[in-house]
Amino acid sequence: MYGATYSRTLEVVTTVPEPVVVGQDVWKVYGEGETAVPALQGISIQILRGEMLAVMGPSGCGKTTFLNCFSGLDEITKGTVTLEGTNIHAMADAKKSEYRARRTGFVFQSYNLLPILSALENVELPLLIAGHQAKEARVQAREMLTQLGLGDRVDHRPAELSGGQQQRVSLARALVARPAIVWADEPTGNLDAEGSKQVTELLRDLNRRFQQTIVVVTHDAEVAAACDRTLRMRDGKFVS
Repeated sequence: MYGATYSRTLEVVTTVPEPVVVGQDVWKVYGEGETAVPALQGISIQILRGEMLAVMGPSGCGKTTFLNCFSGLDEITKGTVTLEGTNIHAMADAKKSEYRARRTGFVFQSYNLLPILSALENVELPLLIAGHQAKEARVQAREMLTQLGLGDRVDHRPAELSGGQQQRVSLARALVARPAIVWADEPTGNLDAEGSKQVTELLRDLNRRFQQTIVVVTHDAEVAAACDRTLRMRDGKFVS
């Protein structure tokens, strides 16, 4: 009716990112009895979709064991790890390998590139393993390398690339299938200061552009400073 006063309540909806990785009371014990060594001791954690997380700590504290167990590369002794709501350690080995190929990416300190393959062939390989058509895989690999500034290096083999360029190829390989999560184990460990800075900036850029979840195991405080959150490990547990 004309002249009536209307009121409208505006609701502000805050979207909370969902957890993409959830660990509950995760243990990893090597050996048995008196010789048993607990590498992970009851870790519980949530990693949110789109988060860039750093895991730091002294050598031997369990950082790489954490990465291997939570990514499904290694078995756990006790507890549960779910990736996108799926208990990865309840999967059969073949199913687990197929899931890792489709939904996870890995970046290592030593790059782990196949020396007889070109940069393009290294990047397209995980797509071919996951069942993509060869033509489609090549197009996607070329696009990813171009986005990472290596469009003019696609036909070069690893030995013809600098350390920083090789790590970019490794990143392209990890990201080309648009995984749910990228696990990076000391990705700047073999790089000089400039190369380390470039790869750190690239990880942060990829995280922001694609809302890519990235977990970085690192000794480098500058890498950790670029992340959204840093967890510190000691004796197989998070202490902060």
